[in-house]
Amino acid sequence: MTHRNRPTHALLACLATTTLLTACTKGSPEAGQPNTAPPVTSGTPTASTGETLSSPGPTTTGSRPSANSPTAPPTRPQSATGPSLAAGEAFIGHYVALLNHAYATGDTGPMMAASDKGCIGCKGVADYTKRYNATSGTLSGDYNDRLIDVKEIYRGKSGRLGGSATLKTGSYTERDSPSASPVPQGNLTGTMEFTLSPSGGNWVMYEMEIKE
Repeated sequence: MTHRNRPTHALLACLATTTLLTACTKGSPEAGQPNTAPPVTSGTPTASTGETLSSPGPTTTGSRPSANSPTAPPTRPQSATGPSLAAGEAFIGHYVALLNHAYATGDTGPMMAASDKGCIGCKGVADYTKRYNATSGTLSGDYNDRLIDVKEIYRGKSGRLGGSATLKTGSYTERDSPSASPVPQGNLTGTMEFTLSPSGGNWVMYEMEIKE
């Protein structure tokens, strides 16, 4: 477990073991909605809607922009626009790109704009990046998250999307201040369990949890 994985004090009561982006979920991937059927892996029809999406394979969307060259926040691609399952899968890559932008700059606005106001995991990452980011000199190295693939994605009865994705982070260091000694971190692979909620005709991150 790393500094990057630790929640703010307000979250310690509900987090026992965490990894990067970890948060207290609101329940199952349906996040507060009872899920009477188990999650269905990509390519297998769901019992409730029959709508699933098979991932064509690993995607590099949102993976490893230059850690030392913060740029303008990434804009939502056309592929991540709309209420479809395909748009939901593309949104995961876009969200990872927004996370990497926050790690580089400390600017959490774009990420939070693509998150539900009640997303605890999103707020936990935002709190982290306000303290540790490349621009402030407290984060360095290969700190970006890489989206390996979206392993499954399905539509629940509430209309939200649930699923999981594989993320990998490189080797990086954290400093409590620019002049503090670096603390080695990273080189981890985790599974992101996510729930997306419709907002304004597009998907936003409703809740997320990453487990090693």
